[in-house]
Amino acid sequence: MKKLLVFVLLGGILSAVSGPLFAEGKSEAVQPIKLGGVWPLSDITGDQGSKAAQLAVKEINAAGGVLGRPLQLIVVDDQMKPESGAAALERLATIDNVDIFVGGVLSGVALAQAPILKKYHKVTVYTGGAAGVFEKAIGPDADWFFHLHPWDYEQGASYVEGWKAISAKYPDVKLGKWFLAYEEGPFGTASYQASKVLYAAIGGTMSGESFKSAALGGGNYSAVLQHAKQADPDAFIWAGYDADALPIMQQAKAIGFAPPLFIGAPPGWPADFGKSPLSNDVVLYGMWAPSMSNVSPVSKHFYDAYVKEYGSEPATYFAPLCYAAIYIIKDAIQRAGSLDEKALIASLEQTKYDSPLGETITFTPSNIIKHQGIRGQKILQWQNGAQQVIWPFEYKTAGLVYPFPGWGGR
Repeated sequence: MKKLLVFVLLGGILSAVSGPLFAEGKSEAVQPIKLGGVWPLSDITGDQGSKAAQLAVKEINAAGGVLGRPLQLIVVDDQMKPESGAAALERLATIDNVDIFVGGVLSGVALAQAPILKKYHKVTVYTGGAAGVFEKAIGPDADWFFHLHPWDYEQGASYVEGWKAISAKYPDVKLGKWFLAYEEGPFGTASYQASKVLYAAIGGTMSGESFKSAALGGGNYSAVLQHAKQADPDAFIWAGYDADALPIMQQAKAIGFAPPLFIGAPPGWPADFGKSPLSNDVVLYGMWAPSMSNVSPVSKHFYDAYVKEYGSEPATYFAPLCYAAIYIIKDAIQRAGSLDEKALIASLEQTKYDSPLGETITFTPSNIIKHQGIRGQKILQWQNGAQQVIWPFEYKTAGLVYPFPGWGGR
């Protein structure tokens, strides 16, 4: 059987087809099953997420495809712009005629895509968009919509659970006063609103202030950091994007701001962040870290295959999340036996996928939508250049370094 791998990059569109393109003994081409993926390729989350999705497509096609047909993943860069994300879905639906939508990272882009998703009603496995306002925009009647990433309120609930467990294990950890510096878009704003309610559950008070993310033309955090320093919190959190990570650390060091807990909460971190001495002992939130590569056979396979394919570590949890999305779609098509919408939706509802994230993914209702996948995140810490899992304790790879030791010697 002839196998072919084709990559074409034109106008921000990357198309990947891998595997058997012709039926045995026939000259006519076998039509691929088309998946349309939209990610922010300039951000590490979208870059590594799309690459992991392409890796899954390559593996599936090398094993014979799905129902005798190869998968084709058409990737479009949303450029971290809502209008670009919406236009990308429109193009994938009308010009590329994709069968299924996949992808997604930023909540602001997701909000702009919601009307397009509802317009076409294509089966969608969405990998991002954590803001609860996006869930409201999708609504309760979207049977075709399957959401993998936890919603902001689910993430917040998991953090509260984690900090309760950590404070019980480490009695010196104080959780009374929190300050959240948040990017001014839907992701950051929703995170702040949810956090004010949730952190009260552990006896904490939350104050905060917004900033303009470097990913969207900002990058000056001096005012918000000064206000955070004046608040003298037990825990400081910033919620933004990977482009904010090093500048925030540099500017915090410049003003001598070193709270007992220094926490970063971007969807993904810069690939080289761990190489900076400023990263050491910063706490972070996430669903996966390279230190979890041996947590299960599927996690090890994913990690090893990604490193072999791309020559670098999958440093963001969006990589295994997007890899999982493709396999969830593949398994559902296989069970359904066709691309019939009703059969495919029913098959996706039966999902029970042992993922590289270390947990089995199923779909159940959340506050609004019918098909929510993962419910929470993990608490990790940068230690000596690597992300270590602090909680849940069953995934623990290191103990918590507390308090944050400050900037001396860095």
